[in-house]
Amino acid sequence: GSFSGELNFRMAQQFVASHIASDKVIVFGKNSCPFCHGALDLLKELNIKPGHLAFIDLTSQKNMDDIQDYLMQLTGARTVPQIFIGETCIGGFTDLDRQHECLFR
Repeated sequence: GSFSGELNFRMAQQFVASHIASDKVIVFGKNSCPFCHGALDLLKELNIKPGHLAFIDLTSQKNMDDIQDYLMQLTGARTVPQIFIGETCIGGFTDLDRQHECLFR
């Protein structure tokens, strides 16, 4: 790949890594995506400690495409939301909804 492509990929990697390095619940998504908001609503029902749930709006990132490409490598999916608990990806909205049902119904 080109040098700039390589650099962009590394920046995307760092961006994702810096967010999932903590023990927080991180939702990578887009403000315009109803499933992202649905995932946030489900997560809010879990009474996650204040400050431990973060929504990262990819549309506000200049390198959004690179970040989604990196998430694809990391998780096998380019779609949003991508939900992480710490460094573990639990999937997207459907996966969360399925796990939520097992836990709470």
